[in-house]
Amino acid sequence: MTRTTAREIAVQLSFAMLSNSELTPEEFFSREYYDTLAEECIFFEEYPNERQLRYIRELAVGVVEHREELDARIEQLSHAWRLSRISRTAAAVLRCAIYEILYMPDVPNAAAINEAVELAKGYEDPETVSFINGILGGVVRSLNAETPDDPEITESALESVNSDAGESVEDTETRS
Repeated sequence: MTRTTAREIAVQLSFAMLSNSELTPEEFFSREYYDTLAEECIFFEEYPNERQLRYIRELAVGVVEHREELDARIEQLSHAWRLSRISRTAAAVLRCAIYEILYMPDVPNAAAINEAVELAKGYEDPETVSFINGILGGVVRSLNAETPDDPEITESALESVNSDAGESVEDTETRS
């Protein structure tokens, strides 16, 4: 399983956990439940290994635990848009990417942005994909303003945000 697929699963799990407060990662990853998902979606054909499970759990649970903070950042950067006007899928993608940027230092900011944009292309129209790209770029720029000496927030990461969203920033499959 690639990191991209694991990220897709994390977005779906966080979406499901926010929609159903009783759903836990343990239930989601029970073989019986997971196998039913495999019948509906190709992302669930391969069961994650332990490393992938840790990544997916950390991301999905982190999104649920930090939802208010993540939503506040989205609303702050979306200017004329309230979170309630953003599709639930776009919000789920944004929350996961912002969580990765803020709390997962092993995920480069440019990779989090690029992966979120590519993921959104499968669900959203081009305008929404551009909106997601802009919000995530704003998150990185705001972090850069807060911590200008942070080597993780580089000019190349900011350039990738402003470049064509379809260009590959990093091959994350090699890290899976």
